Amino acid sequence: MQHIETNTDFEVRSLDTVCINESKLQHKWYHNIKYLVVGLLFGIVFVKAEVISWFRIQEMFRLQSFHMYGIIGSAVVVGMISVFLIKKFNIKTIYGESIVLSPKKFNKGQIYGGLLFGFGWALTGACPGPLFAQIGTGATIVIVTLFSAIAGTWVYGWLRDKLPH
Repeated sequence: MQHIETNTDFEVRSLDTVCINESKLQHKWYHNIKYLVVGLLFGIVFVKAEVISWFRIQEMFRLQSFHMYGIIGSAVVVGMISVFLIKKFNIKTIYGESIVLSPKKFNKGQIYGGLLFGFGWALTGACPGPLFAQIGTGATIVIVTLFSAIAGTWVYGWLRDKLPH
């Protein structure tokens, strides 16, 4: 049974709910410099808050410190409040486009994926968010983790149709 729904803002396909929710606006290349600046600032905050610290990540997985749990918990709370406000007040993008939040379906593959992600995070001391910040601080060995993440994403894409739903 396939669920297909289309509208001017997004397209949903199959049971996995693949969403295309892209802006229809066209901008010059330099318009994206703001994302580079925000990314650099975000990286600086990650470094200063020790979010990218391998030591802090190991402390978290060994249940020795609340530091990372506090940061992750704060991010979850901010995200929940933000989604609530977006839905309640029908907040639009800075360009006036609608923000569409599609419902997600749960499947047991998310448990396996979460466990695999967590084990990889614990072993390497890096998750996809701060990989580039870690590399930027000179931890070049993290490039191995970056290539592993890219390879894992490619393998998942290759096997996706063969995996149980």
